This record gives sequence, structure tokens and C-alpha cells, in this order.
Amino acid sequence: MNRRPLGRTGLQVSELGFGCGMVGGLLVRGEYPEMRRAVARAVELEIDYFDTAPLYGDGQSEVNLGAILRELRAGVTVGTKVRIAVEDMAHIETAIAASVEASLRRLGRDAVDLFQLHNPLATQRRAESAALTSEDLPAVIRAFERLHRQGKTRFWGITGLGDTEALHRAVDLGGFHTIQTVYNMLNPSGGRRVPADFPYQDYRQLIDRAFAGGIGVIAIRVLAGGALSGTTARHPIAMQRVAPLATGHDYTADAVRARLVDFLVADGTVAGLPEAALRFAIGKPEIATALVGTSSLEQLEQAVAAVRRGALPPEALERIGTVLR
Repeated sequence: MNRRPLGRTGLQVSELGFGCGMVGGLLVRGEYPEMRRAVARAVELEIDYFDTAPLYGDGQSEVNLGAILRELRAGVTVGTKVRIAVEDMAHIETAIAASVEASLRRLGRDAVDLFQLHNPLATQRRAESAALTSEDLPAVIRAFERLHRQGKTRFWGITGLGDTEALHRAVDLGGFHTIQTVYNMLNPSGGRRVPADFPYQDYRQLIDRAFAGGIGVIAIRVLAGGALSGTTARHPIAMQRVAPLATGHDYTADAVRARLVDFLVADGTVAGLPEAALRFAIGKPEIATALVGTSSLEQLEQAVAAVRRGALPPEALERIGTVLR
């Protein structure tokens, strides 16, 4: 497994990260022996970044990941998050401090390597919305810096969801080490120019802007929640209804659009569409690690095999861009 620098943190992380979220569901709804086998195999395959959050199974993902890592005594990099509730907007720093304490209890750890804001960002506050603005970020960063001084986190970051303009403002503001952001074949705008009539949210090459500022980039939704498999069939423990992020109006529309790149399978470039999606993601060198959530050990093995084949060739990327336009 290749390793890449995570911004200016000094950390080197595997180019494929282990997502412990709701979409794949293994670390939330799986049987413990199966979870343990998958995490142990991931460590054996040199995957060393594990991403979780309190929102994943109401904390169950953190509980399961923490228990397994203690059992395996695995020295890996662990990231979790905080989502500030609407009712806590008036006391952001207090809410962040309470959230990290709860996460550390669930994980059974004294500290995490990376602690991230899970709220989207907006250009202005909206009633009954959990979105924060750039004006809120200084309070967030102060809270993260305090946690660092207390030895509870090494690094901190944000989730790059919300208004494009607000996200670019946040990157310009700086003060954090990482950003998670959407990047996939259906919406590559975080790292590639898209036409003016692009049908989805245009992130205006947010990845490149963050990378230029020394911010480590973590790619999310590289499989578009599973839609880039080209099928609407879902594994029994996977999330059965997946809301798209910055792509089509529903999961089915995304899966149908994914079939437009079936030519990669037909010409032997890839064995299947999930392989194409993963190799597309890791082909962006500014991305430190691409998160993939799995539902089974078999899916994990397939993901690693895909990444080991390396980035898609330039001619394939050109054809993808042409067809999807």
C-alpha cells in the first residue's frame, strides 16, 4: 500500500483509508467477528488510517473500532469528528470539548490523531440549520487548539461540505490541518475543471486550493455512496437508502449515470466499475487518502486489489471526461 503525506502534519497515511461509517455499515451493523477480521486484514494490508464519527450508529462505530484496535494492539492513525447541534451554536467551544470526551470514552483512548468538524459550512447562518460560517471557525479552531494542548488530539480539520464559497473562505482562513471533501467520477469538480453547465455542485478545485495551502486532503464519497458500482443492489448490512452528496437527485440516477463508463470494463481497463472509481480517486496526487466504506471482508479485499493496480491511464481519464460531459 502506497503512503502519502497528510498535508503539513508530518504523517504519512495509506492512499486507501478505512471508512467506518454508515454507508458501508460494517463497523456499525456487522457482527463483531466479521468486523475484527476486516480490521485485522486491513492492518495486514497496510491500511493505516481509520475514519469514524459519533454520528455513525449513534457512537457504535467508535465503540467497535476502539474495541478492535485495542484487541489487535494496532498502531494506526485514527480520526473522529464533532457535529455541533443547532441548540449548541451559542457555545461552540463547550460543545466541542464535550464531544471529544464522549468520543474518547467510546474509543477507549486517551487521544485521537485527528479531530474534525463534521458540520457543513455556509456563507451565512440559517435558522434550524447545523451549518456554520467562516465567522464561527475561529471559535472552532480555538477549541481544537485547546484539545491539542491538553494532549487529546494531535491534529484537526474540517469536513468540506456546504456552500462552495464558504469552503474556499475556510481554506483561505486556514488554522486547520486537513479537509475531507467529495471527489468521484460523477463529480470531480473538487480536483478538475468542469464546464459552466456542470449539473452538480461545482467545488471549483477545492482540493488543489487546500493542497497548495499545505492542508491534507481526505477524499470522501469516492464510490458515490456505492452508486459507482452501477447497480442499485445493496449489501444487507449497508445503508439501504443513500442520499447523494453533490451528485444526482437520487441514488438510482447516480447508478444509471455510472453505467456510462461501462466501456472501461468492456475494453479490459478495469474488472468492474468499483475498481474504476477507486483508481480514479487515487489518481489525484493531491489527495492523501481516499476513504472507502465496506460491508464485508470481500469488499475490502476487492478495494485493495483495485488500488494496487494504480491510477487509471490518461486515455481512460480523457474518455471518462468526454462521456460524462
